[in-house]
Formats: sequence, C-alpha cells, structure tokens
Amino acid sequence: MEAPPGAGKTTRIPPALLPFIKGEIWVLEPRRLAARLAARRAAAERNEPLGETVGYQVRFEQTGGPRTRLRYLTEGVLTRRILSDPTLRAAGVVILDEFHERHLDTDLALALLHRLQAASRPDLKLLVMSATLDAAPIAEFLGRCPIIRSEGRLFPNDVRYRPHSSETLEDQVRAAVESLLDEPGGGDILVFLPGSHEIQRAARALEAAAARRDLLITPLHGELSAEEQDLAVHPATRRKVILSTNVAESSITIEGVSAVVDSGLARIASHSPWSGLPVLRTGRISQASAIQRAGRAARTAPGRVIRLYTEEDFLRRPPRDTPGIEREDLSGIVLALKALGIARCDDISWLEPPPIAAVDAAEALLARLGATDSRGLLTPAGKSMARCPLPPRLARLVIEAQRRGVGEDGALAAALLSLGVRLPAEARHRTSSDVFALMENNPPAAARRLVASIRSAMHLEPARRHDEDALRFAILAAFPDRVARKRQRDELLLSGGGSAVLAASSTVRDAEFLTAIDIEERKERGLPLVRLASAIEPDWLIDLYPERITERSGVEWNRGAERVEAVSALLYEGLVIEESRAGHPDPAQAASLLAVKAREAGLARFLDTGELDRFLRRVRFASGYSPLPVLTEEDALTVIESMCAGERSFAGLEALASAGGLLRQLEPRLGPNGLRLLDEIAPARFRLPSGRTAPIEYLPDQPPRLAARLQEFFGMKDTPRVARGQVPLVLQLLAPSMRPVQTTSDLAGFWQRWYPQIRKELMRRYPKHKWPEHPHASS
Repeated sequence: MEAPPGAGKTTRIPPALLPFIKGEIWVLEPRRLAARLAARRAAAERNEPLGETVGYQVRFEQTGGPRTRLRYLTEGVLTRRILSDPTLRAAGVVILDEFHERHLDTDLALALLHRLQAASRPDLKLLVMSATLDAAPIAEFLGRCPIIRSEGRLFPNDVRYRPHSSETLEDQVRAAVESLLDEPGGGDILVFLPGSHEIQRAARALEAAAARRDLLITPLHGELSAEEQDLAVHPATRRKVILSTNVAESSITIEGVSAVVDSGLARIASHSPWSGLPVLRTGRISQASAIQRAGRAARTAPGRVIRLYTEEDFLRRPPRDTPGIEREDLSGIVLALKALGIARCDDISWLEPPPIAAVDAAEALLARLGATDSRGLLTPAGKSMARCPLPPRLARLVIEAQRRGVGEDGALAAALLSLGVRLPAEARHRTSSDVFALMENNPPAAARRLVASIRSAMHLEPARRHDEDALRFAILAAFPDRVARKRQRDELLLSGGGSAVLAASSTVRDAEFLTAIDIEERKERGLPLVRLASAIEPDWLIDLYPERITERSGVEWNRGAERVEAVSALLYEGLVIEESRAGHPDPAQAASLLAVKAREAGLARFLDTGELDRFLRRVRFASGYSPLPVLTEEDALTVIESMCAGERSFAGLEALASAGGLLRQLEPRLGPNGLRLLDEIAPARFRLPSGRTAPIEYLPDQPPRLAARLQEFFGMKDTPRVARGQVPLVLQLLAPSMRPVQTTSDLAGFWQRWYPQIRKELMRRYPKHKWPEHPHASS
C-alpha cells in the first residue's frame, strides 16, 4: 500500500480491516512514540477508551485486554512474540507500517513473517505500507502480491531552501519560524530537529518570539510523558510551534500544521565499532525523509516548507535511507534467529541479504560471548541471552551478574549502558568502575522501566549482596575483547593491538588493568578516547579465558641498565598481563637485540668518534691513489653489530669498541696488506727534522695538512709529500705561541721569498729563540 503522508494509512486502514479478519490485527511501527500515539488516535476515532478494541505494546509497556483486536507494536516486540509463540496464533493480519524507514527490525520482521506464512501459517495476511516506497521489489519478494496506491488529498506545497549559514541550528530555526509567522495565514508550525537536546535549545531561542506573539512552544519526542505528547499533537487554543524529532515524520498526523521547518538532520541508528552497542548518530536525512517531512504541511490547505539547507544539498542526498541491515550490528538478530532454530542467516529469505562480513562479525562476537558453541549452536547461556531484552553484550553482563548473585545490579548496569548514560565532564571522585559512578545517581525513568523488563524476562532474584568484584567480573564477561592496560598517565594499551586514552571524566584512575566499555573514535584528534572503564584483576582473565592466554619467553631491553635481559610473560590476546625477568638471555637473541639498540644509540656511545673520523678520512684519501676500498660510518656500525656476539650490554660493547678495538675490527675490511698500503699512501703522522712526529690531517676535498712550529721545519729543504710523492702536504707554519705564521705547499719557495722578512719580526717578538739565516741548512 502506497499513500502520501497523512492519508490515513496508520489509523484508518487497520480499523477498517477488523470486520473482515479473524483474529487480531498487529501494526508494526518503527518507534515507541508512534505506536502509542497511533493507538490513541485509532481508539479515539472509534469513540472507545484505549485498551478496549485498540491497544499497543512497546518495549516498556503495553495497554490492552481480552477484547483487544487491534494492537500497535514496535518491530522489536514482534521478534519477542515469535520467540514465545513461533506460529503467532493470535494474529490474523500483520501490517508493516512506514516500511521505507527499513530499520533492522523491519527487515527481520518481514523475513520472519514471510517464512512463517510460507510454512505453518498460510492463512496469515501481510500488508506493507509506506508513503515513499519502491513497491515492486517488495511485491516480488512476497510472491508478486498486489500493489495498491492512493493519491490522497495533498495540497500544493511551497518548498523553500536556505543558503548555508554559520549560525547555530537554534538560531536558524528561530529565524525560519519568525519568517513564517510574518507571512499571512495561520496554522501551526512543525519543526524537525535531530534530538531532545536540539529541541531544548531551539525552545529557548524561541522564548522571546513566543511571548511576543502569544505562541505555545511544545516539544515532541520519545522521552516525554503521555500528557506532554498529547499537548503537542492535540489542537490548542493558541497557535503552536511543535519542536519534534523524526517521530512526527511518519505514522502520525498532527492536525492544524500548515508549515514545516526542516533541519535536514536526524538521529540515525548505528552501532559503536568498539563496544558493539547500539548508538544514535546525528546525520543528514535522505530525500525520501525530506519529502515525508514536507508532506506534513499540506494536509488540509496549501503548505509552506523551509529547508535549512540548499537545493543542491537536497539533490546530493541519497534518494532513500540506507537500510539498517547494512549499517548496524547484526549480533542481536543472529542470536534471535538461532533461538528460533535458524542456524544461519542464509537459511532464511531476505528482501536484501545482510552483508556477509557483518554476519561473520556477529557470529564471532556471539562465540566470544559464550552464546554459541564450536558448531554455532546456542549454549545454555546463549538461550538465556536470547530471552533478555538487551543487545547480546549487555545480555551477557546480566547473565554473568545473575550467576554471581548480583543480578539486580547487573540489570541496572546494563540498562544504564543501553541508554547511553554519560558521566560528568570531570571525575569528581575515584571508583573501581565508571558503572558504579553511573549507578550512584538516581536512574532515569527509562532505566527503571528497562530494569523491570529485564527482571521479568530473566526471572531475576533480589540481590543477595552488593559485591563490586562480582559486578566488575560480569562487565568483563560482556566486553572480553576490550581489555586494556595503563602504560603511562592516561595512555592505555589495548588487547588485540592499538592504544587509547582514558577520558578525564572516568573515575577509574588507579587501576592498571581495566575493561574499556565505551570508546569514542577520534579520527582527527589522535588516539581513541575511553569514556567508560571498569577495573579488573589480571587473574580474572586467566580464570575466565584460559584458552586465550599465551606464554612468551624472550629478551627485552632494559633502558636504564642498558642491557638485554631474559623475560617471560603471560599474554591475553597480545597484551602482557604478567611478566618476570630472570636467568640468562639466549645468546643469539641477546646479540640480535643488542645490535639493534647499538645502532639506535650510534657510534658516539661506544668510542671517540674523532679517532674513527680520522681513520675513515685517511682511507678515503688513500682509495683515490690505490685499490683500497672506501670505508664509511655504516661499515663501522656493521662492525659494532658483529661485536655484539657474546655480549648483552652496552658496557661490554664499549669495552670492546674503545681503545682502538673498533679500528682493529675495521682494518680487515681493507683487504690483504691493506693496512700496510694505507700507511704507505696516507701515513697518519710525519717525522719532522726536530725528531717529533706530527699528525697529518686528511680533510674532505682538500689537500692533506700538517701543522707544526716553524722551527721544527729547520733543516728541511722541500715540502713533504704523500701518496707516493704525488700530493704535497699543505704546511701550517706556527710561531712559538702556536699561532699561524704562514701556510704553504712550497717550502723551498717560502725559505727563499718570505722567510727573510718574517725572520726579522720573529726575532723581535721572540728574541730568546734562534732564527738562523739559512733555515733549510740548520737543524
């Protein structure tokens, strides 16, 4: 059935079927609020109190009695009804309303109902309804069933767009509402916002306009009481501005609305990749949802719509919402299928099959939680988890808490985690679990209702005692793949690899080991942030998961002592939970690690690099005049690495490398007779006429240099040479004060041309020294 928004699909068609159907009519709604409001509207149109012919059942409540034949249910309730009554004996017709939203439970409901109809209930009638629906694939899936279309009574709609704005969302809403109020015509204004927080901010922004224009500002979302919801949907004596989530987008029609303001945003069901728990993320709606919202303005007269985004933005949006089965965690539906005796997802027909990778991940998680055995069949724990109205992780928490005598505490902890309750921005005190900090406050009404539902489904007994260790143990059982160890300050190492940071709001400050319950991925802000944590003892991992404990023996580097040490460690999924240092390390492993650390430390850690540099420069010079190879620092590092054999510390390596040890190890790399050839081509020192030997300095891209006092060259006629006489030395002639007097590579020319003048100055400045007239002939 296709019909535009407000045509009466939800509240008119189901009652109209009552005279023609044996049994009950169940209408599946995507939201609890929609189910409640639709039931109230249908009952009111029959002039009956709610609970007579018309009733409803949602997650936390139900209204109905023995005479009830029309029930509005949320989609998840249907799955639980099938678990308790696989043939749905009471139902004659099941209607899937607002099918275009394609929630995860929507696709599951269609698959299960189609299977039931094809097997044991051929008399069961199915009706799929929506305003924006690609009906052909669904009709084909349901055996080429008829498609009924109704054009309805929609009036023209004036749809306007707003350019991109840097203003806050609430200020954009205020401006749009005031613009509509300034136009002629009356009627209420329906504003679509993502969630209750945005609704509160928009209400504050509209306070001045409401007082000035005598407006009634009414919120509409799932957290409100029935009375508050009625105030939003029922006619009022004053003009209203209704601030709503996407609950008003479908299923119910609010009378008197003539204008819509669409933020283009909604909370979209997804799941945390870290915790696997369901989450709602703010995202852009599809074109189909935008059309649904706009349709609410043109029910009884021409409507006006202001979209707080551009037309180009609208055209770039996807035509329809991405089905939940393609974006959400599937562990819950895989568990439900197994509880119904359906071992694998591909054992049932789907309108669109779930992604294989997501199914495999769900199967792996259920096995990890102990819900399935090696054959993929449900364990006793898995059967209990299937009865629990929670995601599998939190159901596992309740099961383990119940087993340890703290079932009530476990139910409250699971309820708070399921509802996404957060801690204050800064930790006010320290605890061993952030869950305890959440439980200290008065739980919200939704949490209390969920606890009651868990208590009823799981037959929880009153708590025998308050045992914090038992509850922390249960939390670990729910998140066994989220174990972390504090490394320094608030940085954490995670089991399975990776790092994270503990949030400042966490009350768990003293624990070394913990369970990371809620982790926020921060793509542009560094490491993931652990928002909720719970301390554990490493022994618990050994007790709960002995099959995941591995032992590792090897070597590690002691940075303080600068040595290799033997270590043995117990690891949980790659995370060290216990380690000891004792005994002698394996020689080969020790040498290998020492070599790595020596290279990281560099040559200067082990010897005087000046001596090494002089040697390498001599070799480089000599290689230009002989077949000697060029040696570099890399050769020296390689020698250092080879010297690590039999050693395990920097101290031992330093003793070997210093005092010429490294140079002696380098010399063989020059080849046979290499050292003799080096001394012949590039001698390290030169004997002066004075009898003293002075070092020759070999600089890159410069001639070799020899520096000595001028008097030590008395008796030498010509410039000394190296490289077998091919290269004259550059002589730096020094005064007695060791200051340069002259630099020359032509000693004979110096004696002849410059020395006579310099001699006079030297005699004046250094009269106690001898300055012969013929220095080349003196000694």
